[in-house]
Amino acid sequence: RAVAIKLAELTGAVVILGSATPDVETFYLAQRGIYRLLQLPKRIVPSEGAPLPRVEVVDLKDELKAGNRSIFSRSLAQATAEAVANREQVILFLNRRGGATFVQCRRCGFVLRCRRCEVTLTQHFTKDILVCHQCNYKAPIPQSCPRCLSRQIKFLGIGTQKLEQEASLAFSQGRLLRWDSDITRRKGSHGEILGKFRAHQADILIGTQMVAKGLDLPLVTLVGVVSADTSLNLPDFRAGERTFQLLSQVAGRAGRGTLGGKVIIQTFSPEHYAIQAAAKHDYASLYDREITYRRQLHNPPFTQLALLAYSHTNDALCQREAEKMRDRLTTERDAKGIASLNLIGPAPAFIHRLRGRFYWQLILRGTELSTFLSQISFPQGWTIDIDPISIL
Repeated sequence: RAVAIKLAELTGAVVILGSATPDVETFYLAQRGIYRLLQLPKRIVPSEGAPLPRVEVVDLKDELKAGNRSIFSRSLAQATAEAVANREQVILFLNRRGGATFVQCRRCGFVLRCRRCEVTLTQHFTKDILVCHQCNYKAPIPQSCPRCLSRQIKFLGIGTQKLEQEASLAFSQGRLLRWDSDITRRKGSHGEILGKFRAHQADILIGTQMVAKGLDLPLVTLVGVVSADTSLNLPDFRAGERTFQLLSQVAGRAGRGTLGGKVIIQTFSPEHYAIQAAAKHDYASLYDREITYRRQLHNPPFTQLALLAYSHTNDALCQREAEKMRDRLTTERDAKGIASLNLIGPAPAFIHRLRGRFYWQLILRGTELSTFLSQISFPQGWTIDIDPISIL
């Protein structure tokens, strides 16, 4: 998007940005008149005036209190069974692939992690192996704990493969399809899966965010969000906005035909403003809350961010280099009297070790960051990202 806007600026072209869930920064510019806002308030549906799908938010804490330990809430289980019985179609959305998301020893608490990355290994059913989702390192599933030799190995968490397994048991009458990056490595596989589902060769489509994009499937009357919390609690100031966007997009797959539709969102945080806004199809309330927080915390669009990351195979050296750069940037800022420039960190990156290298990062917050940083020479090992898409 940024490249398209810059290219249009250089060539005198017109850019049209289209989204049902625009970024907060983009909408802010439209509100200020820097962008021209064109609104399409009505949904394109077969019958005039067809409403957006009804959304039900299920509190998973209440399900646990009621003794339901299934992946599916009682409401989602009943609605899915009814849709399958009525020859309608269902989309079950979970933005995490694989089987169990981590493997833990129940005796000593040891968790199996990648040898090159500081992330847990994910179980994959198809080849019965553990896989690192960062570097693709693969390892066999151990029969006993590598630390204490206990055989009390427990598979915890849930990905799309586990969801598919549970759905096949819970809805034995339904024909299932799974759509995630594990199953679409072959050329043409995306179109093949979509074609099968559109031809009603399956009743339930299980998938990651691939199923959230602009698919028009008239027979889909139910969308179930198995866990809305996957992206909600990430340490990124855009986490609420991104969760709302994803939920709104996947909710839009329901009720696009004459049969109408329903969405069921399962969450442990039903009171969160992003989930409440998604349940009401209310972008305006999401924007109002987000822009207030951004103003209070001096985050974009009121300031600019730059993410500076240093990587090395030695963690202690990596930390020292990051601290030296912080001191240098602080000295430079103070010498130029730029009071509005803030430095955050250094701190270990969200994934501290990746493919055998450690990462430490600094975040700069202010204005005209490119001008400030262009006058500083950075040693080898540093990467600089102005206006980062994510600060993770």
